[in-house]
Amino acid sequence: MSTTTLWRPTGPDELALVAAAGWAAWPPRLPDQPIFYPVLNEAYAILIARDWNVPASGAGYVTRFEVRTTYLANYEVQQAGGRDILEYWIPAEDLAEFNRNIVGTIEVVRRFPDNAPLPG
Repeated sequence: MSTTTLWRPTGPDELALVAAAGWAAWPPRLPDQPIFYPVLNEAYAILIARDWNVPASGAGYVTRFEVRTTYLANYEVQQAGGRDILEYWIPAEDLAEFNRNIVGTIEVVRRFPDNAPLPG
């Protein structure tokens, strides 16, 4: 089975929900969040976690996880800015199926600031 590595920048509230789900699933989107957007490279995830999540919520985290490549073939890669700013746009109503296609666990690979606490 082939998998694709994805990253997700997140704040402490969302990360706590991931931890509560056993590091195996992303929480449902809020009403004002019509899409879930994992990104395709770590550098872009770092930029968002450090420059957006930290000011907004005091901490930012970069997570890494694997998703079945055959499942991701249902979606087009979206270029959200520069040529390296790539992400998938998963509609909120597809998130449960997306979660079922995660292989392994969601892991935190970076924290901002470096001493930001991990939930759980």
